[in-house]
Amino acid sequence: MTSIQHLFDNNQQWADNIKKEDPHFFKRLSEQQKPEYLWIGCSDSRVPANELLGMSPGEVFVHRNIANQVIHTDLNCLSVIQFAVENLKVKHIIVCGHYGCGGIIASIDNKRHGLIDNWLGHIKDVYRFHKDRLDAVEDHQKKVNLLCDLNVVEQVANVCHTTTLVNAWKKNQDVTVHGFVYNLHDGILKNLNVSCDGK
Repeated sequence: MTSIQHLFDNNQQWADNIKKEDPHFFKRLSEQQKPEYLWIGCSDSRVPANELLGMSPGEVFVHRNIANQVIHTDLNCLSVIQFAVENLKVKHIIVCGHYGCGGIIASIDNKRHGLIDNWLGHIKDVYRFHKDRLDAVEDHQKKVNLLCDLNVVEQVANVCHTTTLVNAWKKNQDVTVHGFVYNLHDGILKNLNVSCDGK
């Protein structure tokens, strides 16, 4: 078994550094969670929501899964959305994909992957919805990137159609859904300009 002691050492160093910068940080953090943002992103370890947004712990409520899917039978994701909107009263929901996403690549490689094929089926549906547009792209990397963009757009729509968002907007709750894509090659977020506030 490999040692995990370095994780505890890293954590101690991180906590010590935070306390040096702001001695009351953890006291404030422990008292209340009031993020303005819900981030629905990919599980990929190279896409850390708080860090790439330049935000501290407590500022972003995060849900992650393979290829940032919002599926209407996924009670985990739907529960996160409901808690974020109804309890935390977030103002923004960000669906963020990323270029080079393994889930996107696996969904178009026509290979069997086992259990995850059930999950990838939802991305294959996105491909089918946009088949003519995607099939017209000959360059494989450009096709993968386009599918990444289109997947985010579809997931934004899925968030907007959840009962949680429909009900919140009926009550005039101030919450906007956005679609972003993160570029691993330069660390920059791209706004897909598909924001929706229910109006």
